[in-house]
Amino acid sequence: VEVDNKTPLIISSPLPAAVEVGHPFTYDVVANGDPTPAFSLTVQPPGMTIDAVTGEISWSPTAEVMNSPQEVTVRASSALGNHEQTSRLTVVDTEPPSAPGGIAVVDVTDIFDRDRETEAEAVFRTSDQAHPGVAAMYRMGGRCVAGPIQYVYDEDITGFPDDNLTPAQTRAAFADRGWETAVAFQTRNPIHRAHEYIQKCALEVVDGLLVHPLVGETKSDDIPADVRMECYRVLLDGYYPADRVMLSVLPAAMRYAGPREAIFHSIMRRNYGCSHFIVGRDHAGVGDYYGTYDAQKIFDEIDTDALGIEPMKFEHSFYCLRTKQMATPKTSPASMEERVFLSGTKVREMLSRGESPPEEFTRPEIAAILMKSYQARQPAG
Repeated sequence: VEVDNKTPLIISSPLPAAVEVGHPFTYDVVANGDPTPAFSLTVQPPGMTIDAVTGEISWSPTAEVMNSPQEVTVRASSALGNHEQTSRLTVVDTEPPSAPGGIAVVDVTDIFDRDRETEAEAVFRTSDQAHPGVAAMYRMGGRCVAGPIQYVYDEDITGFPDDNLTPAQTRAAFADRGWETAVAFQTRNPIHRAHEYIQKCALEVVDGLLVHPLVGETKSDDIPADVRMECYRVLLDGYYPADRVMLSVLPAAMRYAGPREAIFHSIMRRNYGCSHFIVGRDHAGVGDYYGTYDAQKIFDEIDTDALGIEPMKFEHSFYCLRTKQMATPKTSPASMEERVFLSGTKVREMLSRGESPPEEFTRPEIAAILMKSYQARQPAG
């Protein structure tokens, strides 16, 4: 901070953005250019003091000022002039949770007010609050905390304790199976024939497949996680080689951020030990906010070596009525009329009408599970 005689006020240890409630706080101020300045506080929260000679600030933060920024202005005075520096402190409660339900503890090093519109444009490429991810962000608080995170919970929070493997556990499982390469498949939907096709194409070039469904919060019209998990288990047991596939859940919420979320999803799967990540059509998309293959193109804009995981890009797959098998435009000569395309949205519409999806779209066992689930959720009468 430049002052009267261009001599800066030097802080020997950076003033933190946050301090813990109930914990005594001390802080040393040093003014260079004069070994014997007189220190004072011109603005301070109740109870804060400073030693005029040593420059030591003392304070015992209380709950009365918790989460409210407190302005602190320190002055150093001497024959060389007056030197001031103003900072803001926020008092927070960082005691680890003692009851089930706590996930992690943040060691708060920064507190800031979020610029929602700028954040929305950067993350979602839109600030339209009709976008479910943008709407969810606007429902959150306007002030954020940041800092190192300590993972503390021992309780399962997904509802699927037998399938909730940590990154360390999946890495160990890959090693036990002798997998040197593994591809991850992100999904928030049941696995249908198109998904099965690209998974098995990927399995031709890697050692194993991690089916890694997201079981956090999704849109209200998405298939419930318990129904999806039943579908995954039945499909993997009946149609995949047991020694080359694993099922584990991802305890995270969908953000529907399209390309940026595809990068986020790949980083998480890298942490789980995967070497490859499947990126299909409209990955993490919603509505018409993103182009069909925008989530694939974004990987061309970054250093995938630094990313640490290799994307595997697939075109829109379908059932080919001419060749009687799953295909993509790269492998099928069929006309558009000979291609069976069904999106997750169309399947949900069929189920809501009491119609079973065709076998060209999904395995009969999966169709039966979905039909049973939808019928159970229909109002009586």
